[in-house]
Amino acid sequence: MSGAQKFVQADLGVTDGQLEVLIGATSVYSLVGSLAAGWTCDRAGRRRAVALAAAMFLAGSAATAAANGYAALMAGQLVAGVACGFGLVVAPVYIAEIAPASSRGFLSSIPEIAGNSGILLSYIADFALADLPTTLNWRLMIGIGAVPPLFLAAAAVLAMPETPRWLVLHGRHDEARRVLARTAGDADRRLREIAASVREASKGGAGGEGVWRELLLRPTPAVRRVMLAILGLQVFQQACGVAAMVLYAPRVFSHVGITSDRAVLGATVLLGAAKTVAIVVPLFLADRLGRRPMLLASAAGMAASLLVLGLSVRAPAAAASYSWWAAATCVAAAAAFMATFSLGFGPVISMYGSEILPLRLRAQGTGIGTAINRVMSAVVGMTFISMYEAVGMAGTFYIFAAFSAAAWVFVYACLPETKGRSLEEMEALFDAGANKPSPRPTLS
Repeated sequence: MSGAQKFVQADLGVTDGQLEVLIGATSVYSLVGSLAAGWTCDRAGRRRAVALAAAMFLAGSAATAAANGYAALMAGQLVAGVACGFGLVVAPVYIAEIAPASSRGFLSSIPEIAGNSGILLSYIADFALADLPTTLNWRLMIGIGAVPPLFLAAAAVLAMPETPRWLVLHGRHDEARRVLARTAGDADRRLREIAASVREASKGGAGGEGVWRELLLRPTPAVRRVMLAILGLQVFQQACGVAAMVLYAPRVFSHVGITSDRAVLGATVLLGAAKTVAIVVPLFLADRLGRRPMLLASAAGMAASLLVLGLSVRAPAAAASYSWWAAATCVAAAAAFMATFSLGFGPVISMYGSEILPLRLRAQGTGIGTAINRVMSAVVGMTFISMYEAVGMAGTFYIFAAFSAAAWVFVYACLPETKGRSLEEMEALFDAGANKPSPRPTLS
């Protein structure tokens, strides 16, 4: 949608206000999907939820590409948005539950890597298809999004096993042992640990009403601290403005004097490349350095790059040489922001959130966190154009920089380190830390 929006407006007569609502509404729709995904994961299983999300992704992309008016665009984005909410919940839960502790950080980065790769491919598609007729190019840009879900649905049906924790939770111990034998080495020991965790969970009531009560109404000190960590991270992830940069980068570049459509879309491809390449770093370092150092470094880098970005868009366009310098600085700062976001606040947040929740609360808790994330994303997407018209483009990025600095303080003060710990140890970690300060970060 980032590169397609200009052509959608030209072809269907969509206004800036309608575009803001369309883009922001997609995040609202994903809020519905994220809340429904937790219930679906618990009832139907993690694997079936993945297959359902893939089917909705395919239908949403196809319907949006075929739209002949604003209402049809909204309907297609409704389906795609619900699918997005499902995917954001199901993927981290599935990986957290099936991955061994020693490589959980590595494997939990895969959804973020896949998402960033998809963003990059969409930017490349925008660039490659921009010269086609306006009535066709944006439809192809969006319609090709229906291709990857075909492969995901096939994998979910033919190759992916159900997670052992869900199988144990539903009394299917033999199937859980077979899955653990493929993924965990010492299957019998891990099965006993998981079974003990499930029994402990059942004492507190594993039903749907009991889960919501423990999460929101009467949480223990450990659960309260877990939910504070999850909700705080999800708010700050979007408050830093990443959705604005992903969705509106062409507008930002046009603001500093880049006028050619191909130059604007080429600069946007550079952002996608920086975001995707940087995501590889936490893939290899999350299990070595830990989650806290990577989040702290990411927040600091985002704040600094957003400040530079704000300064660059203040440059007047009167002098051609100064305008060229400002445009180059703007693109470089935007790329640095995308890269530093991907170092921590992109992949590590979903990794951290899915691993600290107790088994009995994991699906629903992840759904709540994702719902908050989608609300914040919708706020940013629906207000970015109005915000920069009210306070200026530079002021908007200064606000995002302030939120990034606040995110650094939050991580330092509130988040304990979790690397190398099994999922069954997390509640004890947060229970022990409820009355103690968080450990200082280790940088080496």
